[in-house]
Amino acid sequence: MSEPLLKVSNIETYYGPIMAIRGVSLEVPQGRIVTVLGANGAGKTTILKTISGVMDPRKGTVLFDGREVTRQNPDWIMRQGICHVPEGREVFPFLTVRENLIMGAYTRNDRAAIARDIDMAFDYFPVLKERADQRAGQLSGGEQQMLVISRALMGEPKLLLLDEPSLGLSPILVKQIFEIIGRINRERNVTMLLVEQNAHMALSTADYGYVLEVGRIVMEDDCKALMEKEDIQEFYLGVKDEGVRGKRRWKRKKLWR
Repeated sequence: MSEPLLKVSNIETYYGPIMAIRGVSLEVPQGRIVTVLGANGAGKTTILKTISGVMDPRKGTVLFDGREVTRQNPDWIMRQGICHVPEGREVFPFLTVRENLIMGAYTRNDRAAIARDIDMAFDYFPVLKERADQRAGQLSGGEQQMLVISRALMGEPKLLLLDEPSLGLSPILVKQIFEIIGRINRERNVTMLLVEQNAHMALSTADYGYVLEVGRIVMEDDCKALMEKEDIQEFYLGVKDEGVRGKRRWKRKKLWR
């Protein structure tokens, strides 16, 4: 059995004196989409920030492509092939759409390939081609989300970290964004770690899922299996079941191997 592309082992990360994630371990196999579900404040964003080097864990390790990247500089980690799409659609507002895409390729000098990848982004998101010479700050929220995903792809990632790509978008745009995420994974073999509150879209798109609660992983399984679990249906998918009452009884089960 080959090693996973990303292996996070027993990480603990703090905001000052407050422990945000508690002994979190997870794996992301090459070519797969893995999702982390959890309520707001559960620690999902902290996991991504720890992996990408924005935050340093006090304990634990992060291995990427067989190499430890724990506590390394974010720029160095990005150059190893991890691109982080943060929550909040952080575009360069006074640069055009095309200039934003070029900024995503700042580590590259292969001009012909960069031009080809800009065309690739326009193929995935045709509206960006229409807005290519427009300032990014003038785009709608959905268009900005398309732009930040495309800008990350310009860095030729092996692993894409996606933080709440559905946040603040209409249901139609959410569906469109997730369809493109699935296409990028299939067509470009980009491995993805996706954190989301929209459990239905995340579980429908990803292969495997982890459930995070108060900074701890409390459940993991194949996404199809997770969608059938009563706890997930009641607390994350909005399906009421009179047979599910009282305290949640999470049982963590690992099925990759």
